[in-house]
Amino acid sequence: MKTNAFEVASRYVYPSLRRRLVEILYENGLKQTEIAQLLHITQSAVSRYLRMDRGALIDIKAFPDIDIQIRHLAKEIIEGGLDEYEIHAELVKLSLTMLGKGYVCQFHSKIDPEVNPAECNVCLELFG
Repeated sequence: MKTNAFEVASRYVYPSLRRRLVEILYENGLKQTEIAQLLHITQSAVSRYLRMDRGALIDIKAFPDIDIQIRHLAKEIIEGGLDEYEIHAELVKLSLTMLGKGYVCQFHSKIDPEVNPAECNVCLELFG
């Protein structure tokens, strides 16, 4: 295994979750600058998420349970109930949830051919 689960989570899962969050906030009528302020990222980063230039390798909509949680997070953000650390914590928790449910296994095997999802249970055991 050349790419471990934490690398996959930080390089692919977390950005994909953030991209979906940006998309939902934008669909709810927030401007790019408002989203950037709420998430403590640049407006340029928001634009790249919306153009699918960043965080587009994993389609979060393919996991309805995760998508519902992202929508709930977006609602909390819009209502002003979370600071940047709480938002980050929720995205990290969702990243670990995705690992623990095995949602990332096939993707992991595509970016690292040495990973055999039929034999690897690391994420399922640690985060499941």
